[in-house]
Amino acid sequence: MSFILGLFIDIFSDTTALHAMAAITVAFSRPLLMRFCFGVNFEFQGFTYKNTTKVQRATFLLLLILIQHIVYFSFEILSFSHLLLILKKILFTAIVTFLFSILLSSLFATDQDI
Repeated sequence: MSFILGLFIDIFSDTTALHAMAAITVAFSRPLLMRFCFGVNFEFQGFTYKNTTKVQRATFLLLLILIQHIVYFSFEILSFSHLLLILKKILFTAIVTFLFSILLSSLFATDQDI
């Protein structure tokens, strides 16, 4: 599913499989990050976000965003001589994406989620 989503974004934004590669990287790193953010006793079947704290959710979201942006911008520019430009793009777009995601999630949250 992540490959198809990334491929559709690539088709409409005219990028050369960058979004698909970043989406696949995020999909494969997701279980590891869930164990890191939500604890060692994390189980896929019995897991619900309602049992987690806001800090755990925000950390998980921020790490996913950072991984996606690191992969995307590193392969978009593909040059170590432009390392500062890559880091600036990663930092600023990750902050904006994180704030936008937090605002959207709080907008659509139910009373039990808050």
